[in-house]
Amino acid sequence: LSIVKNELVDHIELTQPESGCVGFKVIVAPLKPNKFDVYEEFLNQISFNKHQKRIKISTWGQATHNIERHYTISH
Repeated sequence: LSIVKNELVDHIELTQPESGCVGFKVIVAPLKPNKFDVYEEFLNQISFNKHQKRIKISTWGQATHNIERHYTISH
């Protein structure tokens, strides 16, 4: 958990200025410190795909590749 929290700072700083990133926010769930609620909004699917490609090879992606994720995607 400490590794994830440390890497999260860099992940946010790298994601927010990405081309096509409209919004990116991560909130630690108040009652579950190991649960992160993520809101991310990208201009279009191409921008989102570039973001996903970048994070797969990033330190963040490596540190969190085994973490369970649940997505809700809306257009």
